[in-house]
Amino acid sequence: MAEQWLVVFVHGVLAPVTALHALLYKRDPRAAFGWIAVCILLPLGGPVLYVLFGINRVRSRAARQIPRTFSPGFERGDAVAQPHPLPDDLSPLFLPLARVGAGLSRHQLLTGNRVEVLHNGEGAYPPMLAAIRGATHRVYLSSYIFDSDTTGRAFVDALADATARGVDVRVLVDGMGEWYSWPRVRRLLARRGVPVARFMPITLLPPSIHINMRKHHKLLVVDTAVAFTGGMNLGDRHLVEDTRRHAGVADVQFRLEGPSVAQLEDVFLQLWSLTTGDTRTVTGPVPEPCGEMRCRVITDGPDEDLDRLTMLLVAAISLAREELRIMTPYFLPPREIIAALQSAAIRGVVVTLVLPAKNNLPYMHWATQNMLWELLSRGVRVIYQPPPFVHSKLLVVDRHYSLVGSANWDARSLRLNFELMVEIYDASLAGELSAHIDAAAAAGETVTLADVDGRSLPVRLRDSVCWLFTPYL
Repeated sequence: MAEQWLVVFVHGVLAPVTALHALLYKRDPRAAFGWIAVCILLPLGGPVLYVLFGINRVRSRAARQIPRTFSPGFERGDAVAQPHPLPDDLSPLFLPLARVGAGLSRHQLLTGNRVEVLHNGEGAYPPMLAAIRGATHRVYLSSYIFDSDTTGRAFVDALADATARGVDVRVLVDGMGEWYSWPRVRRLLARRGVPVARFMPITLLPPSIHINMRKHHKLLVVDTAVAFTGGMNLGDRHLVEDTRRHAGVADVQFRLEGPSVAQLEDVFLQLWSLTTGDTRTVTGPVPEPCGEMRCRVITDGPDEDLDRLTMLLVAAISLAREELRIMTPYFLPPREIIAALQSAAIRGVVVTLVLPAKNNLPYMHWATQNMLWELLSRGVRVIYQPPPFVHSKLLVVDRHYSLVGSANWDARSLRLNFELMVEIYDASLAGELSAHIDAAAAAGETVTLADVDGRSLPVRLRDSVCWLFTPYL
């Protein structure tokens, strides 16, 4: 009996405190209401779950210097980006979106860049390894998944050799992503003397279990001269032409040269500082212009950058005049993006959404099926592309604007993870990516409203149950 009263007393103290925290700090009323209910109705377990999964503990080092009171400033994102000046010679076609990016990103739109599209591991890994092997000053690498298979060990060898040459090598792995393979690559790197750090590692003692707020960046910067970014992790999984293995994961990576490389290097160093406390910002001079493309880096995450990518996507969709092409592996966007896509289709914009026919996470596919009718009923074209599973994250607007990088179109990317994207204002690259998406659509199967409505009752129930967990998938 005494133990029961102790549980009642402890819960009576913790439940109001955690529920009040959710009430003051959560931006979405649905999330706030859900967490308040969990905290109050689930004895002891509710407050514990909220402390583990509901509180956003991530703040940039700059934000840590700001005095705080019991106010909801952090959850709403106190740091507002100051709009950067736009180039005087920017085409009027680009101006509306460029203004949005200038207001959301801490980085300026820079001209003089060259961007190359690299398909799958076969196209991306050789130039990435060559860049590391040719490094003379700095190698900064960040990856969500860094496998310890044949491909991963090739990168370990190249990084170890660079370290032995006296190159400033820094590797940042995600505390959850490192568990995707065994042995963990962090240990292989440490044995070879490569400086490596874990972003928000998962530990039992002391307890630190963070399922959310993962570092989803995929980034390699070498000598402030060349950078690689996109959606591709490091491992054999992205070798799609190797017939000895199961079907690989297709993806697109991007090789960048020019002034924007310095922006990507800055992003890496900020996360490195947040993770390690090391504030050394060893950088090279801003690269000289080497092309004609205009680029800007956009970061998003559960910190001062919260919701910036959602705002950018809504703006890009709303400003489309003729065509929107979207390719993503996971599609469970928030209501504002769904409404923007519906509105674009009603305006006469040709909206094409390309999704995998067979997802590596079946529950994501099932949840998506439950909401596709909202888009199909408004004229959005939805295509299921056949295997292999395609992990690419691409948005092309009117064949002149491209948004590429690590973010999926779901709550985990748009609210819970740290993501890295690059805006590219260039008709030639947009045309190349449009052709890539069109080819995938031509090989795929068009989804109709009749297909979605024709699902059997058991399938619809399964899809609906998965859809209920959209904010957490």
